[in-house]
Amino acid sequence: MSLIPLQRNHLYSIYFAPRGNRRMAQLGMQLAQLHLSPFDQLIGVMGEAGSGKSLLIKGMFPGLELTNDDEGVNIRPLPILDVDSSGGFFSNHTYHMDIRFESAFTQMHDLAEAVKKALTMGKRVVVEHFDLLYPFLDKRNADVLIGVGAEVAIARTTIFGPLPDEIAKMAFDTIKYRKMAHTAEDLIDYLLTDSLDEDYEHSDVRNGFVLRFQKRPIFDLERLAKNMEDLIDQDIPISYADENHINVGDRLQRCTGPRMHVRSTGEIEVFRLLDHIIYDAQEKRYLLVGLVGKRGGDIEEDLNRLGFGG
Repeated sequence: MSLIPLQRNHLYSIYFAPRGNRRMAQLGMQLAQLHLSPFDQLIGVMGEAGSGKSLLIKGMFPGLELTNDDEGVNIRPLPILDVDSSGGFFSNHTYHMDIRFESAFTQMHDLAEAVKKALTMGKRVVVEHFDLLYPFLDKRNADVLIGVGAEVAIARTTIFGPLPDEIAKMAFDTIKYRKMAHTAEDLIDYLLTDSLDEDYEHSDVRNGFVLRFQKRPIFDLERLAKNMEDLIDQDIPISYADENHINVGDRLQRCTGPRMHVRSTGEIEVFRLLDHIIYDAQEKRYLLVGLVGKRGGDIEEDLNRLGFGG
């Protein structure tokens, strides 16, 4: 059965990779609604550990039992290895496997054979680190490839590609900017905690972050930037505390994505704040913008310029 025209003509789409657990799961729901076909059998997901792959998958496939989740709970034996005798009519329709983890226990060609067998039985298989399995699948590409880096790229494949390595490279090349931006965002929170009574919203910009205020915030941008530079120069350790907090040195700091950080403040490269508060007339919000990584023009109209994985 052929795909509907919208799916057949889709090459790839790019989304910001949210830096909060709930937002990542919500993005997964959105991707499933917009990009998945009921006839897609093989879904390949790629990205670093801690990048949010599992949360994205949970959002895309609610109720799917992940064979190794972010809490370190591992399903043994791996259900897909027993797909022949796993309940007949009542067996699972969708299976999950993490190739990087499973390859420590099972030969890669055995994992590939299990996937191929499940596909012939009409099952759907969601494979993390799909780029590692692809060479063993006799050129059987995933129907949909997803890369999670600084951005989330989702691509529908054809005989002409894209190939898993291309999507994986985008994810691995850009994840460092997401880690730096998320850490910088939490450090700005850290600095503003004692000086602001007003709540603000978090949003995204390429290689950076946005704080959105209902009223124009009153603080010294130059001093805030200097205090941030001091925190970076001190090279303070950053560590996971729990699902809602990180440790900034000895201080507990609230965070909605505590696994997505650099190891210390000194790893944040070329941090800067835009030197003025931007007024968003469409949303009626005042925006504080922070950026990391290579300098561009740092002109607000140019920050989200198009370019695959750029």
